[in-house]
Amino acid sequence: MTSTRRFDKQVAVVTGGAQGIGLATATRMAEEGAIVIIADRAVEATRAAVERLQTSGANVHAANFDLETCEGAVELYRLVADRFGRIDVAVHNVGGTIWAKPYWDYTSDEIIAEINRSLWPTLWSCHAVLPFMLAAGRGSIVNIGSVATRGVNRVPYAAAKGGVAALTAALSLELETSGVRINCVAPGGVNVTRVTPRDPVPMTDAVKSGFVKVMEQTVRDTPMARFGEPEELAAAICFFASEEASYITGQTLFVAGGGIG
Repeated sequence: MTSTRRFDKQVAVVTGGAQGIGLATATRMAEEGAIVIIADRAVEATRAAVERLQTSGANVHAANFDLETCEGAVELYRLVADRFGRIDVAVHNVGGTIWAKPYWDYTSDEIIAEINRSLWPTLWSCHAVLPFMLAAGRGSIVNIGSVATRGVNRVPYAAAKGGVAALTAALSLELETSGVRINCVAPGGVNVTRVTPRDPVPMTDAVKSGFVKVMEQTVRDTPMARFGEPEELAAAICFFASEEASYITGQTLFVAGGGIG
């Protein structure tokens, strides 16, 4: 029987937690008893999310850092450790494609921006949280990948998310006897309404066409023929993060309606 208090009194950090999958995960963990830190660089969206959850009695706190930088990740986890004395769970959810077009149409600056958005935050966050978990001899990390590793018009993003899966697998080998588990959840298409602005991208006809092709391919390659809901992803993330998954590490789970990367 599944406990409804799997995270009772545990300290959980959810990066990119002000919206979408991150917010659904933070909400579920708080409902299951966790002290949740929503980490996001979008100040107003984070404040709004925290205030909404606190009205229902959730023990939720805001932390605003730029996790594309090493310094931001270090400051985040140092703040959490200093304030709460422990870090039990870390969900690394920052990322998201910026452009949708054939690879040869990307500029070098755009490629760098995609990698900065969707790979560095997870690399830096894992590097920053591990000293605290290793010192405690326990902890669970869940990184967020993507089914887009086999998707059209998003090669730099696909490469970044492929790197997240590789990071997860390789790190699990180094953490074998440490008491720290690390896994990856790879979403397919998800119904998400963004509440924080992306970097400005002119919506030219070419950009619009690129995103249409992404959507068409996503639906075509999803056996269940629909997009998922953030709560469906949160359920898988919370399972990996909980002690119910105590014998699972180094795995990537595709929560993508039957699609795989």
